[in-house]
Amino acid sequence: MSCNLRYPLTEGHSFGVRCPNCLGETRVVLKKVRSEEGEVREVRSKKGKVKAVLLDNIRSAWNVGSILRSADGFGFTHAYLCGITPTPELDAVQKTALGAEEYVTWSYHHDAVKLVKGLKLEGWQVSALEVDQRACPIFQFTDSRIPNPVVLIVGNEVTGVDPELLDLADHILYIPMRGQKRSFNVANAFSIAAYALAGKSKRKV
Repeated sequence: MSCNLRYPLTEGHSFGVRCPNCLGETRVVLKKVRSEEGEVREVRSKKGKVKAVLLDNIRSAWNVGSILRSADGFGFTHAYLCGITPTPELDAVQKTALGAEEYVTWSYHHDAVKLVKGLKLEGWQVSALEVDQRACPIFQFTDSRIPNPVVLIVGNEVTGVDPELLDLADHILYIPMRGQKRSFNVANAFSIAAYALAGKSKRKV
């Protein structure tokens, strides 16, 4: 698309025929396909530790606001809002952020992959929250084990974190589930991960 917005598509859904930002034509740069075993493979077509969160194509304004509120509570200093993620300029984000957007600085970026490549060149450690074969339990990590500064990526409610972002991540972390569902709501998942990363000692799962 002409504006270079990067966002996920759901197979069989009409969303994505036109760019939601500029209404221009779109093109697929990466696909997910499933093998016979059902495994997902990628096919390419302030004070103390500085922590930031990257919201990769979060669609819900309420989730964005909730994440911003939790980010402030857990000492995150900045939020990178990428792709189709709504910004605090929207009333719906402000309603759930409850003023947190005034304390957590934020910036908007069309392409999260380009952004993360730049952050890594600046010395940032990148952690992604996603269910992936390379992932390890979030509770095996603590704030002290991850170098400074660090950015934590959370992904789209349906498609998850962009596979190219996972390839760039220094750590991929997941939250162990005890029920039948595969994942938590993204805002809840961020809060759990932020709390776990702020732990002072290694916890057993």
